[in-house]
Amino acid sequence: MVISLFIPCFVDVCSPRVGISVVEILEQLGHRVRFAKHLTCCAQPPLNAGYWDEARSIAAKVIEGLSTAEAVVVPSGSCTATIRNFYPLLFAGTELERAASELATRTFEFSDFLVNQLRVRDVGARFPGRVTIHDGCHNLRELGKKQELRTLLAHVRDLQLTEMTEAETCCGFGGTFAVKFPAISTAMAEVKCASAIETRADYIVSTDSSCLMQIQGLLDRQRLPTRTIHIAEVLASRG
Repeated sequence: MVISLFIPCFVDVCSPRVGISVVEILEQLGHRVRFAKHLTCCAQPPLNAGYWDEARSIAAKVIEGLSTAEAVVVPSGSCTATIRNFYPLLFAGTELERAASELATRTFEFSDFLVNQLRVRDVGARFPGRVTIHDGCHNLRELGKKQELRTLLAHVRDLQLTEMTEAETCCGFGGTFAVKFPAISTAMAEVKCASAIETRADYIVSTDSSCLMQIQGLLDRQRLPTRTIHIAEVLASRG
């Protein structure tokens, strides 16, 4: 299969290793990966802020750039949800309505794609250490995905998973939410980090680098040793 990779802007700028790991895994599984460098954002920031006209101008480029894609894989629940759930709404009643809806059906979050489309559970990963999981809001609530991440981690050698009590609690990032309401955002992150620390995990794993960036920021400011890591980086590890 030829798989088109959509890399979110924050992954490209802040966590490029996530994208590299996705490519390594997909190629290891025997697939060809195509990456369109000119597609830099899914339009979620202006969409969430209420600037739908501006969002359409960005999203239209994504639709055009991925119009011939057999399957689109995104290492982010939030950007996947934007394309799958909100592009059809954004372009309803326009000339791109059909193309937006068709793209939505071919776009998948990375862990969902592995487990439910490729039927892959074990990629031969080895990752010594104790981990806990953060369920990102978009992947959990917008896409309805929770078990896929756990299924993949269950097949990683030498990995010990300890669930935190606040796994489904929002980390407080929410893109512009963290900028508009920094005090509330910080308080939410404190709840998340305290729950993770209780597990004595070495790493917090998630499907969203944006959430992990928020969590890692607070961990660093509290001078705590726990690190955050994307599921793709775990799966690309060979110990």
